[in-house]
Amino acid sequence: MAAVDQKRAFKNRVHHWAEKLDVEVAWLGIRSMRNKWASCSTNGHMNFNVELLELDQELWGYVIVHELLHFFVPNHGKLWKSLMRLHLGEYETYEAELKKLALIKGLQRVR
Repeated sequence: MAAVDQKRAFKNRVHHWAEKLDVEVAWLGIRSMRNKWASCSTNGHMNFNVELLELDQELWGYVIVHELLHFFVPNHGKLWKSLMRLHLGEYETYEAELKKLALIKGLQRVR
């Protein structure tokens, strides 16, 4: 799939999950990020690492849901973990795979 198509597919996936979780995304960017897979702000801005486009789409889902849930829960506590499990099931598998990839790619922060 061409890079433009990958980017479009990723953004469509973000909007799908945002609608499902009832989150309003004000701005969505895909760019090079040195230290993390994604970030979000309280005003609805979301940024995703362009390197995600090279990964399996199941990992996309993990990162997307992870960030969108931060609009409701700002930390990674029990509530956040319960919501992750509700939407993705055994999400820890994806989390572990991303941590392993982060080490390979030199990303310092994955959470």
